[in-house]
Formats: sequence, C-alpha cells, structure tokens
Amino acid sequence: MAEDQIRYDILAQDALRGVLRKVLTEVAKAGLPGEHHFYITFATKAAGVRISTRLLSQYPTDMTIVLQHQFWDLAVTEHAMEVGLSFNGVPERLLIPFSAVKAFVDPSVQFALQFEPAMAPVEVEAEADSSAPVPIAGKKAEILAAPVAAKAKPAKEEPDDEAAPADKPQGDAQVVSLDAFRKKS
Repeated sequence: MAEDQIRYDILAQDALRGVLRKVLTEVAKAGLPGEHHFYITFATKAAGVRISTRLLSQYPTDMTIVLQHQFWDLAVTEHAMEVGLSFNGVPERLLIPFSAVKAFVDPSVQFALQFEPAMAPVEVEAEADSSAPVPIAGKKAEILAAPVAAKAKPAKEEPDDEAAPADKPQGDAQVVSLDAFRKKS
C-alpha cells in the first residue's frame, strides 16, 4: 500500500473541527436556534485547556459540558472556544482549544462528531487570566454517521437546572472510522 503523503486524516480532522468552529461561532452571535443544544467532551489535560483546579480535580482526564440553557460569554476564535458555565452554583470560565475536543454531540438532531485529541496530555493552565488560545495541529478523526445517538454524559453544570429529558436514539447509529476507508496492509 502506498504511503499517505497528503495526510488525509489531518485534513479530514481539520475540516470536521471547522464544522464545530462554524456552529459555535453562529451560536456566539445569535444564540442557540430552536431545540439545538450541545454536549462537548474535551481532554482536561490537553495543551491550552484552562479550567479551575477544582474542576480539574473532579475531571482529571475528560469532561463533558452542556451548552443549552445557562451559559454565557461564548467566544470563539480560530483555535479555541471560551465559555462561562456554572458548576454546583460556582461560576467558571473555561478555555477549550478545538484540538482538545474529543466529541461534539447535538442530540436534538442526532448529530455527532468524535475526535482523537491531537497530542499527549500536558500540564493544564488552571485558573489562568490570559485568554489567548494555543493552536495545535490534529492527527486523526472519526466521523459518526448521522443520525447518531448521543452517548456522552454531561458534567453536572447546573444542579438547580431543570432535568433534561433523556434523548433517545433514532434509527441505527453507526461509527465510521477514517481507518475503515484505508486498505489494511
């Protein structure tokens, strides 16, 4: 088999992260349309992630946030998103580079993207004041064929928030890996 010198895996991941960036940019400008809401899972120790030490101790590897009813100051740059959320009544500001995102799910329309983080975990900037994102190139992505059942469990962001109804999968969901399209040697 020929060596992939074009690196389609990186190009595909960049394109899929572009979908995430575009959606979040629109939400930052106009708010969530209709019943749309998002579960975003990210690696808490990935380069450029900024969360409080309190949250890092609760979620030492991965964390899923929910953007639905109570979030504020969503800001999106080319390389990262920043958002305010409340965890057990304590307001927090999170900076999440797109390269740290592992999954993006919109259960209202059974849409999901799943990513493999770009790099090995590094020290997290806990409770840092600067909001400059850190760009990191990605390595691999998986495309989840729509419709897809939401399987991510959100972090409890609002204990006094009304309980969200359970999203039930519609149809047969199938994970399609980029590796499935490559011939194995």
